[in-house]
Amino acid sequence: MSARIIAVCGLQSEAKAIRGGYPGIEVLAGGGDGVRLERELAALLGAGPSLVLSTGLGGGLDPALPVGAVVIDGDAALVETLRAVLPTAIGAPVIGQDSIAAGIDGKAELRKATGAAVVDMESHIAARLAHHHGAPFAAIRVISDSAHEALPPAALVGMRPDGGIALGKVLASLARNPAQLPALIRTGRHAGLAHKILRDVYDALGRSGVFLRDLGQFALE
Repeated sequence: MSARIIAVCGLQSEAKAIRGGYPGIEVLAGGGDGVRLERELAALLGAGPSLVLSTGLGGGLDPALPVGAVVIDGDAALVETLRAVLPTAIGAPVIGQDSIAAGIDGKAELRKATGAAVVDMESHIAARLAHHHGAPFAAIRVISDSAHEALPPAALVGMRPDGGIALGKVLASLARNPAQLPALIRTGRHAGLAHKILRDVYDALGRSGVFLRDLGQFALE
């Protein structure tokens, strides 16, 4: 039985990059709304056998990893298969949490507490539901802000609940604190690079045909 692929991300821009590389893939953009994401993902998983990917951009926790690094975590058989298609990707722990890890000190504390290399806002939900439904799971994250970088305030208010960009809130934050402009420009530049790499990742996955195989190859251990 061919796998039905569900890609779970945060932003609509990430969803666009994923679909651009892999047309036809089913994508859920959480938008930071964990309750809605859980409800919608549970409905999809209840409709039939699937494979779940928590994917998109992530915050770096490992100081050794640069912006643009691709990190993969999850079920062993699926991770092994993905890394064969993406040989430059790094196998390392990915952690999800309900809030953005924005500051350098906070990232360092999270790294020390969990040993994770990347943090996002969807992987904990996607992994829990995938395993509850017996679906293979992996996280594929592209680092957008490194462990050495703090996100500016405007970036923290920039996501709408549907995963779109809240431009008004970004501009209002910038008006209150113009000094954050250089950091915001840097954040946007790095996000642009990460989005391009994300699209390349899904282009490689789509061309490989890796998800056209039987789900049984990814059986949970």
